[in-house]
Amino acid sequence: MFELDIRSRKPIYEQLVERLKELIITEVLKIDEQLPSVRTLAQQLTINPNTIQKAYRELEIQGYIYSIKGKGSFVSAANDSQNTEKLHKVKNDLIKLLSEAMYLGVTAEELITIIEEIQASIGGGIEHDQN
Repeated sequence: MFELDIRSRKPIYEQLVERLKELIITEVLKIDEQLPSVRTLAQQLTINPNTIQKAYRELEIQGYIYSIKGKGSFVSAANDSQNTEKLHKVKNDLIKLLSEAMYLGVTAEELITIIEEIQASIGGGIEHDQN
């Protein structure tokens, strides 16, 4: 379920946050589904429970999960205001990345192909029913 690169320069908790976000966005983890407990996940990944707790706290701040005292952490439903703010940030980040990619020689056609591959694998965006 999780692949973390211990040798990466990116902190383990950030890798864990990214992986959990990916699982939530692709709906592998469903709304209101309980996440593994901090202790369980720490044992499975053989990392410090504080690292897991830090990742869960970050996901809660970002609105991806919610916690119930004594019960655990659960996947939260996205709300519109959070989505709007996140979408704005993602679009800005995407503009920066796409600009850099084009500067480095990636063509618009290659970028479109990448986007189409992503859409085919996870869905999203505008449906092409207009043909």
